Amino acid sequence: MSDAVAIEPLVLDNISIVLINTTHPGNIGAAARAMKTMGLGKLVLVEPQEFPSGKASALASGADDLLADARVVSTLEEAVADCHFVVGTSARVRGVSLPLVDPRACANQILSEASSGGIALVFGREDRGMTNEELQMCHLQVHVPTNPDFSSLNLGAAVQVMTYELRMTWLAVTRGEVPLPSPRTHELASQDDVERFYEHLYKTLVQIGFLEHSSHEKIMAKLRRMYGRIRPDRVELSILRGILSETGKFADCSGRTEEAEETQKK
Repeated sequence: MSDAVAIEPLVLDNISIVLINTTHPGNIGAAARAMKTMGLGKLVLVEPQEFPSGKASALASGADDLLADARVVSTLEEAVADCHFVVGTSARVRGVSLPLVDPRACANQILSEASSGGIALVFGREDRGMTNEELQMCHLQVHVPTNPDFSSLNLGAAVQVMTYELRMTWLAVTRGEVPLPSPRTHELASQDDVERFYEHLYKTLVQIGFLEHSSHEKIMAKLRRMYGRIRPDRVELSILRGILSETGKFADCSGRTEEAEETQKK
């Protein structure tokens, strides 16, 4: 067995399939079956409406172990907290300024990141997908280019498309057709680290009076996109938070905090 084949489970095991607010339990089972067929085993469910369920087990068709091991959480933040790279799926091109790729390019990107730690591939609700706020937590957006005259793709089928592309890309790696990138030498920041940084950044910008109540959402969205492109590692994020802490202390000493609080009340 080649080294590439031998490390396959280690890389694929770093990839989690995350389903948000799934309405029909059968779709959870179908997703689990699609995952197991392509060699993925980590399933995370964000507030499923009905789970566990016999309907999910019926459509899992032998992937019951994935259902039994599925992690159920309350929020997307919790689902991706330990991941350093998050991909959001969308049935349509959205008004969120994220890099947009097709499934094949997405699979290449995911596998290039998976050797360095946890990856989340997120699927939204059956009826309305992911919210813009949820997509803002992602580094990449993937869109399946379906027939524009009939673009409906159910959840199980969408998971099958994405996991198939992941499998095919990995097979290309094992055959030596595509090199597997070496793991990063620096420790990447987890999504939990990044979200804490954004909270700290928002608090500090309010504290110094930079954010106005009417425009803070747009500004924070732009800052998220900027830092999402940069993707600071854990040490760099610690430096940035240290700067924010010192800025906050200076604002307190100079009276800027009180001025900003009064401005926010107006």
